[in-house]
Amino acid sequence: MKYARLTKEQLEALNHEFARFLATQQITADEWNKIKKEKPHIAEEEIDIFSDLVWERSLEKVQFLEKIDSQSVHCFSFEEDTAEMISVVVHNTAIDLTTPQGIQWLGENMHSPKVEIFTGKKNKPYDKKKEIFTLLQQGVQIADEKLFKQLQSVKQQLKK
Repeated sequence: MKYARLTKEQLEALNHEFARFLATQQITADEWNKIKKEKPHIAEEEIDIFSDLVWERSLEKVQFLEKIDSQSVHCFSFEEDTAEMISVVVHNTAIDLTTPQGIQWLGENMHSPKVEIFTGKKNKPYDKKKEIFTLLQQGVQIADEKLFKQLQSVKQQLKK
């Protein structure tokens, strides 16, 4: 298994897709019930294969990720041939970046010595989907491009 097995709740939500998946394997509903009872290891393998297919399709669409905690912001962008990270860490402050006031403070204090910006970039070869999956497992969330682009803009201004 390349990723992780879908939870029972996720499988239930994808019930129709799973039925179509079984149909492509020429497994009817009656056959599936028989497999689950008589050959549970085969049923587990089918669920694992389906789970990987779902993850593959889902991860393919992800381009931006982010994680915000009280003292740091981590943003990731995944392009076809590169992966880029921008992280902002605040030091020696009582600021909580998970609040609107914290984000406002950060915007107003990006040039402060209390704020550090770290960047990183990976070029191919890397397994984009595996990298995204690993980050998701670590609590990073799928996001839109807004915060990443804002941090990228700030980073460019600081270079000037």
